[in-house]
Amino acid sequence: MTTATEFAPGLTLRGVTAPLKLTDFKLIAFDMDSTLINIECVDEIADAVGRKAEVAAITEAAMRGEITDFKDSLRRRVALLKGVTEADMERVYTERLRPNPGAAELVRACQAAGLKVLLVSGGFTFFAHRVRDTLGIDFVRANVLELDDGVLTGRMVDQPWGDICDGAEKRRTLLEVASLLGASPQQCIAMGDGANDLPMMGEAGLSVAYHAKPKVREQAMVSIETGGLDRLLELMR
Repeated sequence: MTTATEFAPGLTLRGVTAPLKLTDFKLIAFDMDSTLINIECVDEIADAVGRKAEVAAITEAAMRGEITDFKDSLRRRVALLKGVTEADMERVYTERLRPNPGAAELVRACQAAGLKVLLVSGGFTFFAHRVRDTLGIDFVRANVLELDDGVLTGRMVDQPWGDICDGAEKRRTLLEVASLLGASPQQCIAMGDGANDLPMMGEAGLSVAYHAKPKVREQAMVSIETGGLDRLLELMR
């Protein structure tokens, strides 16, 4: 394994030398929960029906890579959300969800340098589309929660591209959007914090772990351990 070096306090590099040129890249892909935003949405939704601890335990195991079937783990968690109302989710959005520090600054800097921005999430469109609108993101792929008369059924809705956005789908989406842009994988940056981000991070020319699980930090080319998302810009010129 490539030796890691501390570029600055809380900013570790592995197999990459700074400075990098932001203009050498054409696409930056972000995970959403605990990367671009401050919460795991599924855990906070579960709080509305008194099941946060149960759901959060599954989330944590999945993000650490201890549960290898992400789709199964997500179906299990979503089943526990049955009975949550759209109003409950609205409260999660307004009261608990915030972009992580530096998110807006990094997105703006990337777009100013000519990059497109992709949000690709194992979370839900209810939140991802609002985050897209808040930050001015170009592309989104996330899961759709099934609602019946404003109440969650405990299921998700299949989409034209497939059933659930897991690690394999994140990788496929990164490559698909890059192809649309006429970009190679080497011209992509991928940022995430959990095990299901590793497939897309493994394809990207620059992989960035943000306050990530140990398994992800160990495999990423850049690991941001303290501070905001915009610390990536410390490596760029």
